[in-house]
Amino acid sequence: MTDDVIAGLWTARYRTAPPDGVPSGDDVLRHLLSHRSVRAYRPDPLPDGALEAAVAAAQSASTSSNLQAWSVVAVEDPARRTRLAALAGGQAHIVQAPLFLAWLVDLSRLSRLGAARAHATDGLDYLETFVVGVVDAALAAQNAAATFESQGLGIVYIGGLRNHPEQVARELELPGRTMAVFGMCVGHPDSDRPASIKPRLPQSVVLHRERYGMADEAAGIAAYDQSDAAFQREQGLAPRAWSDAMVRRVAGPESLSGRDRLRDALAALGFPLR
Repeated sequence: MTDDVIAGLWTARYRTAPPDGVPSGDDVLRHLLSHRSVRAYRPDPLPDGALEAAVAAAQSASTSSNLQAWSVVAVEDPARRTRLAALAGGQAHIVQAPLFLAWLVDLSRLSRLGAARAHATDGLDYLETFVVGVVDAALAAQNAAATFESQGLGIVYIGGLRNHPEQVARELELPGRTMAVFGMCVGHPDSDRPASIKPRLPQSVVLHRERYGMADEAAGIAAYDQSDAAFQREQGLAPRAWSDAMVRRVAGPESLSGRDRLRDALAALGFPLR
């Protein structure tokens, strides 16, 4: 039988009870199911060693061919966080959180190694290597996020760093072949403005067995629209159908917050993407 804590977290995540066989007493599952995006922070600094522990966890993530094609910039300076917040669309929690992390796809390190050894690094110019760096950065960041949360800290990812990639690169003094793919706010959650667990699509929509199937997709999304609308009401927000909102989010270039020019920005930052 699934324990009450995991059952409660599962129900918050899916708005349904867990199926039979979900592990009981699994601390890792309990921890991961507890994730919520935190956008309100106390000003207290992080505990000593918290950042270093999170980076150690990040570096323990899988990395393609051991290339380790990522880096992270830790930003604590309030003025710099304010400027980054403006570049990311005016997100106040970047200013409020005591630590902001810019996670980078970083091919510059391999480029420097090749130059130092007078060895060709033409493979860095290809889309595949850029994708490797993005995947590496995402895997590393998620390990770091789980570690921060295990210490009672809160996080929220910031995709808005891609709104103005060149300006972010100048602010962080990034070398060529390096780009901030997303940010992460980190801090002590403000208990006066607690975050809640947001429901996700039912597994019938995202879990496919043996081959991709769509038989249950429409019913699953319809049920999720209701769960999402209920969550919106619980948060004091206007109810909406998730499916309608997400279709609007990808309606055209005008809905991408400036990221429609990402290919041009990547070229300017040293990524030919052959």
